Amino acid sequence: MQLDVVNSSNEKVGALDVRDEVFGGRVNGSVIWESVVRANAADRRGTHATKNRANVSGSGKKPWRQKGTGRARVGEIRNPLWRKGGTVFGPQPRSYDFKLPKKVERGALRAALTVKLQEGLVLVVDALTADEIKTQAAADMLKRLGVEGKALLLDVSPDENLARSVRNLPGVVMLPANRVSARDVMNAGRIVTTQVALEKLQDALA
Repeated sequence: MQLDVVNSSNEKVGALDVRDEVFGGRVNGSVIWESVVRANAADRRGTHATKNRANVSGSGKKPWRQKGTGRARVGEIRNPLWRKGGTVFGPQPRSYDFKLPKKVERGALRAALTVKLQEGLVLVVDALTADEIKTQAAADMLKRLGVEGKALLLDVSPDENLARSVRNLPGVVMLPANRVSARDVMNAGRIVTTQVALEKLQDALA
């Protein structure tokens, strides 16, 4: 597969060969799903909590004596069987993050990029830079490239001016090529990548 390389004015300046052994195989949707679920789980804050009998307010005094009253034995008013008592086995702060094998993560990223390549949603540019930090200038550049809505910009080392310019554009994310995940790719409508970044990804995923 051969992709055109364009400049910021959307003029063709070269071509890039994409190896079929990397991005030409069958798309494994299950590994993409696993990678997306892992990324979503890692983003969960996990700060939910409930009060157990040690945390709920109330006296620790025994309401009545153990025997002789005819009523059920009770140790304190904070016990879980009573109204306003503690919660048993309620949610506590925790991390939902889990690890996937590196091969699964690489396979998911390879499959996600393959999907975008097959759908013609990957645009290769010679460079992603900006002369100044200006959101309107970045928006105009994306418009010239024909990119609308959600977009993922990839570079080996993102240009600071452009990264700060696009962060106010809704749905536009700029990432270094070595930090991109399958979720980032699948969440974007268009992928705009520099030639060097795509070559690095191709070598890493081979």
